[in-house]
Amino acid sequence: MTKQVQQLDRVIIRFAGDSGDGMQLTGDRFTQETASFGNDLSTFPNFPAEIRAPAGTLPGVSSFQLHFADHDILTPGDAPNVLVAMNPAALMANIGDLPRGADLIVNIDEFTKRNLAKVGYATNPIEDDSLSAYRVYPVALTSMTVKALEEFDISKKDAERAKNMFALGLLSWLYHRPTDATVGFLEQKFAKKPEIMKANIAAFRAGWNYGETTEAFSVSYEVKPAKLESGHYRNITGNMALAYGLIAASRQSGLPLFLGSYPITPASDILHELSKHKRFGVRTFQAEDEIAGVGAALGASFGGALGVTTTSGPGMTLKSETIGLGVAVELPLIVCDIQRAGPSTGMPTKTEQADLLQALYGRNGEAPVPVIAPQSPNDCFTSAIEAARIAVKYRTPVILLSDGYLANGSEPWQIPDVTTLPKIEPGFTTTKTAESADEADEAFEPFKRDPNTLARPWAVPGTPGLEHRIGGLEKADGTGNISYDPNNHDLMVRLRQAKIDGIANDIPPLEPDDPRGPDGTGAKVLVLGWGSTYGAIAAAVRRVRKSGGQVAQAHLRHLNPFPANIAEVLKSYDRVLVPEINLGQLALLIKGKFLIDVISYNRVRGFPFKAEELAGVIQDVIDSE
Repeated sequence: MTKQVQQLDRVIIRFAGDSGDGMQLTGDRFTQETASFGNDLSTFPNFPAEIRAPAGTLPGVSSFQLHFADHDILTPGDAPNVLVAMNPAALMANIGDLPRGADLIVNIDEFTKRNLAKVGYATNPIEDDSLSAYRVYPVALTSMTVKALEEFDISKKDAERAKNMFALGLLSWLYHRPTDATVGFLEQKFAKKPEIMKANIAAFRAGWNYGETTEAFSVSYEVKPAKLESGHYRNITGNMALAYGLIAASRQSGLPLFLGSYPITPASDILHELSKHKRFGVRTFQAEDEIAGVGAALGASFGGALGVTTTSGPGMTLKSETIGLGVAVELPLIVCDIQRAGPSTGMPTKTEQADLLQALYGRNGEAPVPVIAPQSPNDCFTSAIEAARIAVKYRTPVILLSDGYLANGSEPWQIPDVTTLPKIEPGFTTTKTAESADEADEAFEPFKRDPNTLARPWAVPGTPGLEHRIGGLEKADGTGNISYDPNNHDLMVRLRQAKIDGIANDIPPLEPDDPRGPDGTGAKVLVLGWGSTYGAIAAAVRRVRKSGGQVAQAHLRHLNPFPANIAEVLKSYDRVLVPEINLGQLALLIKGKFLIDVISYNRVRGFPFKAEELAGVIQDVIDSE
């Protein structure tokens, strides 16, 4: 049977099922196929916090959304064009996001009376008219998978578990995805279980063949590769990009990388990834708790390594005293906070931007630290290098604020030429310096500052003649001796603050994207964002401009200190809109520091903004002008 092939410029697919249905694996494999095909893409994994919630219930639903296109895209998409629902719970949890006319592929084998009752369906939605707004494709995924695997010596349960591979095969046929990489992946994943490996490959191919032969799907779809800048690309998640950035910073500085960390969602993948790279001089220490992890990292920095610790919001609270110690002893330390919904344990697998004020002020005393926030999964690589550069050059802890959305999401990453990466000079002090012969025999002064950066010397313990003490008690200026002198304390507090403030002269200026209108004038409204809101804001700005609205956009990577020209930029616009996934933390800082009455737009639902939602807000602000 000859089937029609329809060209599309983009597609948004969401796989949804029970936690044990393998939706994250299915989505990841479809993403890898799509990346190898050459589409631009963006993903959004969404899974429950419980390791295994009760099967077939709403709390146990796991989903994976993928947006891929033949052009540049910025987000995983607002709403899916295709929903694959493996059971009634997956359908109920996701049907509200499905627009009219969208495709709905359902595993009818799981729509039993018992499963329907678990989630409150009085009747089977496949059989009544409740889904008439969608193009429904009932597919017996489970039973067809079991039938296809009858020849294999595996249990019925193992055969049923392969239904996600059947679904992946069907969707791979439907959207003309390559298959060799998935077959290779299954061969490697189940190499020690050859019968399971063969069964999963057979299920994958059976799904493909079903799409090819069934009359249920008379049309398949093709999304051509995107026109990307020439280079080598790979698909990468934010956590993996951050790990690679830390390794690159280690190589560019010549410092061994030490990670002291305690596992916590959604930061654990950084620990997992870095533990694989011992050949690059990476040492990973899975500590007994958050405090031990950051303490070991700071100790490694004292010993001349690039000390790093990773965590999320609850762990930041526990690490705060040691970060303050890092401020006092003025040593490099990179603290990666992969933010999640709080307070307390909160919603561990949901995203949020609510740790900004904690990063800035969540320590006792005056303890300023630089704060950096990546804007996309692949920007986590560049931001990690920048965090290391500042930490080493200015002898200070640096907090890098990523979040769950960036950490787990993925996109194509152009692998950089290593020769273009910035060099990081540790500048270890190896001998005493003296301006005159009289000073040559004086004791080493561990807090005598560089006049340009205000950074103190970094002397590795054991260097002859550079013996010194560090600790949490206040230091005397220059000598580093313990001091309770009030005037000295005032001086040291101001010096530490001035050191951080001075970094503003060492970072790029804020450059708004503000295309000129037909009359040559710029926009009157600026949308200012930070961190992971970049994609949604940029997509929303595109929509508004396409409809004729004039709006500018600027995005902050450096949140402390701000770029030196930020006040000038903000005051050049009539209205400044600040969307945040918190209750207005950046807006509060802007209002307090620059006395600008910004418009704050906030949502704390555990999910990223939708571009359509923000476009409406932006248009309302423009109209109010």
